Amino acid sequence: MNVCAVIPAAGSGTRAGFSRNKVLQPLGGVPVLVRTVSAFAQNKAVARIAVCVNEQDRAQIEELLAPFAGVLLVAGGETRTQSVANALEALAALPCPPDYVLVHDAARPFVSQKIIGDCIRTVREHGSAVCALPCTDTLVRAQSGMICGTLERRDAWLLQTPQGFGFADLLSAYRRIAPEDSFTDDSGVYAKYVAPPFLFTGERTNVKLTYPEDFAMESMRTGIGIDTHAFGAGDHIVLGGVRIPHSRGLIAHSDGDVLCHAVMDALLSAAGLADIGNRFPDSDPQYKGADSLLLLSRVRAFVEEAGCSVGNVSAAIVAQSPKLAPHIAQMKENIARALGIAADDVGISAGTSEGLGFLGRGEGITVTASALLRSRR
Repeated sequence: MNVCAVIPAAGSGTRAGFSRNKVLQPLGGVPVLVRTVSAFAQNKAVARIAVCVNEQDRAQIEELLAPFAGVLLVAGGETRTQSVANALEALAALPCPPDYVLVHDAARPFVSQKIIGDCIRTVREHGSAVCALPCTDTLVRAQSGMICGTLERRDAWLLQTPQGFGFADLLSAYRRIAPEDSFTDDSGVYAKYVAPPFLFTGERTNVKLTYPEDFAMESMRTGIGIDTHAFGAGDHIVLGGVRIPHSRGLIAHSDGDVLCHAVMDALLSAAGLADIGNRFPDSDPQYKGADSLLLLSRVRAFVEEAGCSVGNVSAAIVAQSPKLAPHIAQMKENIARALGIAADDVGISAGTSEGLGFLGRGEGITVTASALLRSRR
């Protein structure tokens, strides 16, 4: 059965605050429209994709969508309804018009293959298929900024796209639209001129990008940090803010907390920032004997200023002595507190080098750390 998709993309970026069509904005480095078209192009059941475009955007969109086969650019209208009508007429003029058509908002780039597949299966079975979510929020009526009544949410659904229909039925419905009609989506046209459309359950990730904050895409960033300190004079070492008695201390300008230092470098690396040697140079007297947990808190601030937040950190300590297992729980608590995360989001392991190398000879301690950051940029 021949299935085609219609993607209205002839709007603007007014509500999103952009000076151009919002679907041309990059999202994670890829234009929104490219992400949306790619989702339908990947589905083997979709034979052709009609994209409604403004004339001012046509050349750019044609270039962006050149890699996709089976894309038909259609002149958009002044409204979404007019754009979809134009696309339906263009599909009707093909040598082999589709049996079914899926209409999907260009500004919903996170549509999954499951949703597209569910839409196709539902429309084949019922003749219509409207992606929707049951309403979970309280619904009220308001006048003059005040609540004047409540609505029953049990029967309320939030409509999404894609919305699938038998092509002939939807084309007939669009051809019957009267000048006084006003529709916000295709289900309204179908409901008035054909029949009540059938719902299928969508996904909450299938959001429509409308406002500026919607375009702040979260990504994950990883970093690695490694630090080594040699043993010298002293009667204790500091790891993760825990003072551990030992026959020797660690040679360092600060408190020598090699664990915190490795974690700090991992965080800075993940955020794309300069390492601790640049941030806290050992040539600066203000860092003489500095508490590395306090420096770790400052690194957290640097990371957050860069638009990131800490997800989790993990570190592996290699030392022949002292015995570290009794202190790991407190190290985790201290580091978690400095980073504003849960102790379960801090992983620390400790081991020896089986007597090999400078670590095996008890000449120092090395820590390798990794960090995961969440970024919204």
